Amino acid sequence: MTSPYAFTHALCRTPAPSAVHGIRADGGPDPDFTGLAAEHAAYVAALRDLGLTVEVLSPLDDFPDALFTEDVALTFPEGAILLRPGAPTRAGEVAHIRQPLAALHPRLLEMSGPGYADGGDVLRLADRVIIGLSSRTDHIGAEELAVLLSELGIRAEIAETPPGVLHFKTGCGLIDERTILAVPALAACPEFAGLEVVTTPADEEGAANLLRIRDTVLVGDRWSATHALLAARGVAVRPLPTTEIAHIDAGLSCMSLRW
Repeated sequence: MTSPYAFTHALCRTPAPSAVHGIRADGGPDPDFTGLAAEHAAYVAALRDLGLTVEVLSPLDDFPDALFTEDVALTFPEGAILLRPGAPTRAGEVAHIRQPLAALHPRLLEMSGPGYADGGDVLRLADRVIIGLSSRTDHIGAEELAVLLSELGIRAEIAETPPGVLHFKTGCGLIDERTILAVPALAACPEFAGLEVVTTPADEEGAANLLRIRDTVLVGDRWSATHALLAARGVAVRPLPTTEIAHIDAGLSCMSLRW
């Protein structure tokens, strides 16, 4: 595998007005659409500013969660994999991303079921990926995905996602090739053996879904203690607004497919 964050390209999708009705585990208020759209625009601008070529797909009003492109596919220089999202309302999104991925990748593989897997449960490391089992990724789907990854020359391990953590990457993110930021419930994950695990500061578990792009870590702008923690490690930090997307259980990694 190449570096897990030396990206050159990204694929995003403009949020539709229906995005305010996106899936959320614990209810709560709808996001403000104007604010949500502004957060997405700032995210796309940040990717471009960091040197990525970003294609932005048209909104899909029939699929409120379609702006979270990462959940329906995986993308690597070697090829892309179409997934089977664990939420039934998201299954139809796959058909709308198939052609754009086929146009941008040398190989396109696809899960056939009966299991399911979300990209938010897949953590990319320097030498492998970890597939976390969750309410959106079951063991049958994780095993099928591991086989497809092997066809691209990528090794996969399967891990447990702790109760209360929606996606595996809701609870962890890559600071650098040897260091992971994780919520306390995920810090002792056996699949992190050999890596340094840094625990999120108190009351900043939401910062775990950060995103490393080249030499910069994107992190929610509310997490000041995490900003200081990363800066003290010599990491370039780029805070981005995530208040509205957090209302629909999302974070920074969700809003793009990267390779």
